[in-house]
Amino acid sequence: MSAADFQKLATLFPNETVTHSYVQDIELPAVNGTSPGTFALVTLDNGLDHSKPTTLGPNTLVELGTVLEGLRERAARGEIVGVGVTGKPYFLVAGADLSTVKSVSGREQGLWMAQLGHEVYSTLANLGVPSFAFINGLALGGGLEIALQSTYRTVSTGAGALALPEAFIGLVPGWGGVYILPRLIGPENAVKVMIENPLSNNRTLTGPQAFDLGVADAIFEPADFVEQSVAWAAKVIAGVETPARAAAVDPADPAVAERWAGAVAAGRAFVEAKTSNASPAPAKVLDVLEANRTMTQAESAELECETLADLMQTDEFRSTVYAFLDLVQRRAKRPAGAPDRKLARPVTKVGVVGAGLMAGQLALLFARQLKVPVVMTDIDQARVDKGVTYVHGEVDKLLAKKRISPDAANRTKALVSGSVSKEAFADADFVIEAVFEELNVKKQVFKEVEAIVSPECILATNTSSLSVTAMAEDLEHPERLVGFHFFNPVAVMPLLEIVRAPKTDDAVLATAFVLAKGLKKSAVLVKDAAAFVVNRILLRLMGEVTAAFDEGTPADVADNALRPMGLPMTPFVLGAMVGLPVAQHVQESLHAAFGDRFPVSKNLQALIDNGVTSVWDPASVKAGSPRIPEETLALMSFGDSPSTGEEVLRRVQDALAEEIGLMLSEGVVAGPEDIDLCMILGAGWPMFLGGITPYLDRVGASERVNGKKFLPAGVASEPAA
Repeated sequence: MSAADFQKLATLFPNETVTHSYVQDIELPAVNGTSPGTFALVTLDNGLDHSKPTTLGPNTLVELGTVLEGLRERAARGEIVGVGVTGKPYFLVAGADLSTVKSVSGREQGLWMAQLGHEVYSTLANLGVPSFAFINGLALGGGLEIALQSTYRTVSTGAGALALPEAFIGLVPGWGGVYILPRLIGPENAVKVMIENPLSNNRTLTGPQAFDLGVADAIFEPADFVEQSVAWAAKVIAGVETPARAAAVDPADPAVAERWAGAVAAGRAFVEAKTSNASPAPAKVLDVLEANRTMTQAESAELECETLADLMQTDEFRSTVYAFLDLVQRRAKRPAGAPDRKLARPVTKVGVVGAGLMAGQLALLFARQLKVPVVMTDIDQARVDKGVTYVHGEVDKLLAKKRISPDAANRTKALVSGSVSKEAFADADFVIEAVFEELNVKKQVFKEVEAIVSPECILATNTSSLSVTAMAEDLEHPERLVGFHFFNPVAVMPLLEIVRAPKTDDAVLATAFVLAKGLKKSAVLVKDAAAFVVNRILLRLMGEVTAAFDEGTPADVADNALRPMGLPMTPFVLGAMVGLPVAQHVQESLHAAFGDRFPVSKNLQALIDNGVTSVWDPASVKAGSPRIPEETLALMSFGDSPSTGEEVLRRVQDALAEEIGLMLSEGVVAGPEDIDLCMILGAGWPMFLGGITPYLDRVGASERVNGKKFLPAGVASEPAA
């Protein structure tokens, strides 16, 4: 493409939030009494505050390329001796502008954008003088690739997120990272950064971790990071500082070639285990990595561009952008149906009924995030002491991992107390129960608490499946009760299902949403219907697989039938993790509410009655060869109607399409987007599924069962012609 073609591409995106390239000339500090010369520092800044990260779209890249061309001309004239690139506070660059990428029309435009990035980055790599990237903050994808294309790199100890997350979002590192990184830090570490981290909940590197891996040549504190980086650059340019890099990784070396092949093979095994190859992007990253060992950088660049252009046209990529951008980044921050936050009441003290494991997790979360007193109660002092001790122990673990300061640890411990009397809730503003999942038990708890607390105190239940409406029946003020359903483990899972019963008032609901934000959770408003969203969908799925097993389908066929979906774990493994008694209890609740769509398995009940905790032998699962012990098989009986894996998969697809269609018709949530958001944040379902409804649209289940797709064309799919 020509410069004119790139300019034409940029004009197609008039709404892009442009990250500008501001140039400042700096006279380098003296080294041995003499300044090495003038240094041009490029600062990437979109002019917005820290809540709006800098990104790379076509207009941004064209401007950066123009600036770099000018600097290359200045370097040729001897006006500058080096070029640095840094970012606005907290960011180098957050990567490609996904809003722009999402709107790319057709493969040709995608190819142009990939080529534009390479054209600009090639200029940075060939300025005629040394180039430096000063990684002052977050550097993702194309942002980190700017640094990799530079001659030298420094990083701040405060930089909190460095990554090449493209495998996670359905692409490949397409602007040189997949070529440069393995040659810089070795193929094994490159696979860790490009495959293992993205597919492990999009894990990122801190500045110190990146430095330890060899991604950066020097590391400095945040307070004077740019000044220290410029001083270091002066020493490098003057020749008195030579970065202590690891020995160069030569792909032509037979020993390195063997390591390279081993790293790629390990990456493929990891992808298979994590995603069952249900998304094309991770395998494509490894394909490019495998091929470029014997390529020049220019040849690799061509392959990267072609691969990017192909992947941008996949529905898995479109689903990922929908899930990440439209749902996690946007809808989660503006929950559908949430009342005006101005109605929310202040919460200065929290009560937790119960002192078991879940109660302890809740107490710790409220104390850490809200920094208000939290009091736990239980039926005897031993239980109370055990609960408080658990919280203190978890704080000590955070301190040992340096995730919390000594002062913060002491303050958090001091905020959590226990009592055997619910009178301790008298001055609480918010009381949440975390007791046994039995309706009468919860109703009794709320009756006792309501007799003690103020009229304004909000009561919340962490129930996973019971009726919030039924819990409120005997309350004098049923409008004060709200469902506040966390997912386990509480500290990790980001979803909160906020359940509105018919009489829950707006002030209570508004307070719940404000609390959720204070707890750093993403809240979704759900109607009071059995099992709400996540558990209803999971139990429908598990019920269909279990039914197929009970009918005579071999265990390995039934449990592995959903592998093409790429879910985090198989149904039998999930059941064991949740706990068979818990799963069965929720299934019984759903059966009572919805009938035969949620069958209760006699085989699972037989296992529960005999103290068996898993269909599979747990040790065999860890060993990678799941099997059912003979003594477990002897407890069960099976039908004579086995299904194939394909039949089980289609059965589950259709069941999920049916259940979600019913949930939407019942008004359980505002729309299919909330179903998808719940499955991503509450069940860890993959971004490339788009949650679940884009997948069901893609495989035809939505139309088979409901006669229409859940989402319109162009939302997580190819735009309508």
